[in-house]
Amino acid sequence: MSDKNNNDHPCPQGPELCPIYNEVNELQLQLDRLNSEVRTDELTTLFNSRHFWNTLEQEIERTLRSGQPTTLIMLDVDHFKRFNDSYGHVAGDEALRHLATLIKHSTRRLDIPCRYGGEEFAIILPSTPLLIATQVAERLRESIERSAIEWQGKTLQITASLGVDTFHNHQPESSQSFVERVDNHLYRAKTTGRNQVCHGRSSRETVVEVSSAEKKALWEGLREQQDNSDSAQDSLQVPDDISSNRQP
Repeated sequence: MSDKNNNDHPCPQGPELCPIYNEVNELQLQLDRLNSEVRTDELTTLFNSRHFWNTLEQEIERTLRSGQPTTLIMLDVDHFKRFNDSYGHVAGDEALRHLATLIKHSTRRLDIPCRYGGEEFAIILPSTPLLIATQVAERLRESIERSAIEWQGKTLQITASLGVDTFHNHQPESSQSFVERVDNHLYRAKTTGRNQVCHGRSSRETVVEVSSAEKKALWEGLREQQDNSDSAQDSLQVPDDISSNRQP
């Protein structure tokens, strides 16, 4: 039997010659299940908090090496305690499973959706700028708002607040600090009305301040251009104040 075929089996001798093939195969299946359980939240089947922190560290390292941004969405169910008090914890668990399904449908295969803890969720979006991630968060918020939960003959509704921000290699910080930054946006979303997305500011948005001396030089340059061009004399309008807001 070729080495290639042997490598397809847990035992190098292959299933035909290995006397303990079934036992080895069963052990491999158990290891695979344990590996999945270590990373997975049992209730929602999303990744758990341990996997979230491990993966976030890896993505931050990737950002520092490649320069590609890592963006994080944090989500919290609005008034979840009131929901549990009104309908019971079993209904609350069903609402969390329902929410997890919506998150899976709203994210890409490369994204890492996690249950951060309780009714709070986190989604890591590798190589994703803030603008795109904010659009993803808004679509998810709308999906949650529109989607109903059928429970024991009742139609239940939940909403969620979301915070979004991006890690850049030119703004190095710890993973804990990054999570706190995004969590602050989530807190702002919850304290200013709930059922909304709050996010950071894109680091590429740069406001350029123009000094008085620069304004004078620009004015004189425009006046010179106007004197040297007959066509410009009729069309050029010089503003009193010159500033620019550059968004590449």
